[in-house]
Amino acid sequence: MAFRERALSRVYQLIEPGPVVLLTTASRGHSNVMTMSWHMMAEFEPPLIACVVSEANFSFAALHSTREAVIAIPASNLADAVVKVGNCSGRNNDKFKRFGLTPLPASQLRAPLIKECFCNLECRVADTRMVRRYNLFILQVMRAWIDPAQKDPRTLHHRGYGSFAVDGATVRMKSKMR
Repeated sequence: MAFRERALSRVYQLIEPGPVVLLTTASRGHSNVMTMSWHMMAEFEPPLIACVVSEANFSFAALHSTREAVIAIPASNLADAVVKVGNCSGRNNDKFKRFGLTPLPASQLRAPLIKECFCNLECRVADTRMVRRYNLFILQVMRAWIDPAQKDPRTLHHRGYGSFAVDGATVRMKSKMR
């Protein structure tokens, strides 16, 4: 399995539609993964992603203390695992083993990539000024990896209360953005 590096200037194309993602952290020798859908692009270059990680989540302490995480973007074929990851805590579970996800070493972080995901974004916390009030972290994408073997992946989009939409057809329109 070989990921191919993705240009950081193109990260917004992967995250802009707001897919459900998996956030990995590693602290004190323990890796964890959580499901997250509250995120958005905050800036294009460098790519900054704003995300909400509740203090109630086991991942919060690891993200806050290590100041690093991986945002892994799963395709819709992982929907069952994504939902199950989101419905249990990493306090008492090794969610990688329990739900059949394979952690891979990141190039710059202790937090692992996820082999089964078509994209992995290595991130460092760039700003915590809104954490105390909103649990909102600003992450800077340091490296972006794409699995070229996963052709035309369809992402999941959370619609609330256990309902998800899956990406449909891609439509090409004239754009002045590069």
